[in-house]
Amino acid sequence: MSLSRLKRFALIVPLALASAGLGACSFQPVYSGALAENPQLQLAYAAPKTRLEQIVYQELAFRLGKTTSPTAPLVSVTVSAGDAEPYLSATANPNKPREMTVTATLTITPRDGVDSKPITITRVAKAQHTRSGQVLADEQGIIEAQERAARSVAESLRLAVLAATAKG
Repeated sequence: MSLSRLKRFALIVPLALASAGLGACSFQPVYSGALAENPQLQLAYAAPKTRLEQIVYQELAFRLGKTTSPTAPLVSVTVSAGDAEPYLSATANPNKPREMTVTATLTITPRDGVDSKPITITRVAKAQHTRSGQVLADEQGIIEAQERAARSVAESLRLAVLAATAKG
């Protein structure tokens, strides 16, 4: 065997093995295919009562899907928010650091006639903001921190719903 044939063989064999190895792998997108067609993820959502509940419902419906079927499990969420000083500051700085805490409790109630218990999940998320003594800026900071924390708690709830409804 000549040297050029040996080089060609040494180049072709690893490429053939790599392509055969990759051919055995499969990739599946998270939001399509079998995971998205899972009937447990076809959820109906209750009507929101507050802006923070609306954010959580919108995030969940966008990520998990939504149906209007009367037998689909009903998701209801209650969201509460609280504002506190995360730590004390001994400086004369007029800006005061604050921490918004959003707590959400999600309940999935089956409506298909099967006698099964509802699934209840509670998650907490926090977001920092600063109060400066300017009324409009303080109010906007509070609203923005609440909405950030609500989106974070919605993502945490989404992952918990996927874990709770996974077959296994």
